[in-house]
Amino acid sequence: MSNPKEAPTAKEIKAAKQAADSGSNFRLLSDIPVRLSVEVGSISKRLAEIMAFQEGEVVELDRQSDDLLDIKVNGTLVAKGEVVTIDGRFGVRIAELADEGVGFPGVERR
Repeated sequence: MSNPKEAPTAKEIKAAKQAADSGSNFRLLSDIPVRLSVEVGSISKRLAEIMAFQEGEVVELDRQSDDLLDIKVNGTLVAKGEVVTIDGRFGVRIAELADEGVGFPGVERR
């Protein structure tokens, strides 16, 4: 699934999870690999500015250091979380799940 527009929506992911929990045939889908990513923040820059980056340069992102991070599955926001370390490796603790009725402001699919 290289095209992000083919990615399932948060509503579709939740429905599949509920169906899998209820013992339906959606368990067949449980072996399908998906890409889980955690977004710390982002920023828009002109290409010239990016090409001028120097080693050691700091790029300020659009998120506060105490904000929860976006947890996405195939580019679709499914949860918010916080960084943890486990045996010297990064991890993410789920703090909030995306709810189809409420949703998060500014949810976007990429």
